[in-house]
Amino acid sequence: MLLYLLDLIGVAVFAVSGALAAGRVGLDLLGVIVLASLTAIGGGTLRDLLLNRHPIFWLRDQRYAWVIVASALATVVYVRFQPAPLNALLVADAFGLALFAISGAQVAEAAKLPAISVVLMGTLTGSGGGVLRDIMSARVPLILRSDIYASAAIGGIGLYLLAQRLGAPRGLAVGLGLATVVGLRLGALAFDWQLPVFTTPG
Repeated sequence: MLLYLLDLIGVAVFAVSGALAAGRVGLDLLGVIVLASLTAIGGGTLRDLLLNRHPIFWLRDQRYAWVIVASALATVVYVRFQPAPLNALLVADAFGLALFAISGAQVAEAAKLPAISVVLMGTLTGSGGGVLRDIMSARVPLILRSDIYASAAIGGIGLYLLAQRLGAPRGLAVGLGLATVVGLRLGALAFDWQLPVFTTPG
């Protein structure tokens, strides 16, 4: 039940993020729903394909589609009457990253994968939809920039696994993982934390 709830919340948050990105580039209503859908289920779809989980999670449960459409349309209505806060897209994305990273890690755990694979699958789940969103809205994906993004997911999932290894209840471990991802991502936005950038001379 916890895994399912995290998935639905993550879908809603990422759908909002995708809808806001669609608004920034002036897409029509169908484009808003398409971009919201790619953002919301892109990472989880890639995860399920790699783990050979069939049918894909959103195909067997129509609640995901309804949550995406409702979240996207609610975002459109909201910004018609109230301007979206300046950093709304990035803040929504931070929470979506956290929720999907931890829920994706739990899916990988249920498949009895080793810890490194759990981290990879969780990070893919968290960042995959955002990559598709950025590509479709003609932006360099956050994961390819120096921003603390995928590394925030890695850190949060790592702490989630470590807390469980040390005997913490799963609920506490989930909370620590979520807080770590959100804290690192929002801290990077607020204080301009960045990873070292590799450049070649000449």
